[in-house]
Amino acid sequence: MAAAPAPGDPVPHIPVLLRPLIAAVAPVTGIWLDGTLGAGGYARALLEAGADQVIGVDRDPRALEMAQDWAVSYAGRLRLVRGNFAQMDAYATDLDGVVLDLGVSSMQLDEAERGFSFMRDGPLDMRMDQEGPGAADLVNTVSESELADILYLYGEERASRRIARAIVKARETSPIRTTLHLAGIVERCLPRPRPGQTHPATRSFQAIRIAVNDEYGALVDGLAAAERALAAGGQLAVVTFHSIEDRIVKRFLQSHSGGGGSGSRHRPQIVQDAPQFRLKSRKAITPDPQELSENPRARSAKLRVAVRTDAPAGRTDRAALGMPLLKGDR
Repeated sequence: MAAAPAPGDPVPHIPVLLRPLIAAVAPVTGIWLDGTLGAGGYARALLEAGADQVIGVDRDPRALEMAQDWAVSYAGRLRLVRGNFAQMDAYATDLDGVVLDLGVSSMQLDEAERGFSFMRDGPLDMRMDQEGPGAADLVNTVSESELADILYLYGEERASRRIARAIVKARETSPIRTTLHLAGIVERCLPRPRPGQTHPATRSFQAIRIAVNDEYGALVDGLAAAERALAAGGQLAVVTFHSIEDRIVKRFLQSHSGGGGSGSRHRPQIVQDAPQFRLKSRKAITPDPQELSENPRARSAKLRVAVRTDAPAGRTDRAALGMPLLKGDR
């Protein structure tokens, strides 16, 4: 089910896995929280599918500003909150559903001045909330070893040490302030991509963006906050875009649904008194051929859905969930 735009308000960004998400959580009733409002695609779809109210949360003040134009169409059924979904249980409790669409939005990627994309020149920023240190602060100040760890652990970049060395050498000559400056440094460290391969800077930009916004920490905290905020029978739907995000979500839901396994020396068992979730499916939902043809950005997306039980909220072990930990976080 696609969300219909308000009159005179076209929506250029296509929400990923929207149709299967609405189908998976149907029937949609009660109060839902969209923890990553963005351009509002999921929030509108939930309202049109039957939600009494949607609480739209976003770290990005620009997303909330844009939402003012179309929120009036829903006659008070949409409540906007500027904040981080990691604290969602401070914004609402006894929710009937929570939706999280992780990563950077296409709206942010398409705005050169936000500094998320290596495809267009802009200031090296990448801050979702537009507060605190940005990407330029990170690449120009952290040590070579820490930078290499960020690239490897957050971006799964195999050439992390070579790239970190090149960045440190370049910043000795002049600070790295723009997206194309950084992208050029990374490109020179890697082989030229063959047709169909991703841009050489993709993993490095992903890693730096995740570090700047503490995305993995927010994800783990957000999953735990959703567990606290959902009423019994409430549904949690999470859309991920790369393997580390999906691993964290998958292990969280497995361990909190009684499926944590027997553990090993690499991944200790998480002891649970009673399962906090019931999985709707053990396998993730992925885009169908129609969606891939309509929106190539959906190619790596996965959707996982679970239903909250009446058990008390449990404990969360970041390391057991496969969350990458820098040396200072261990």
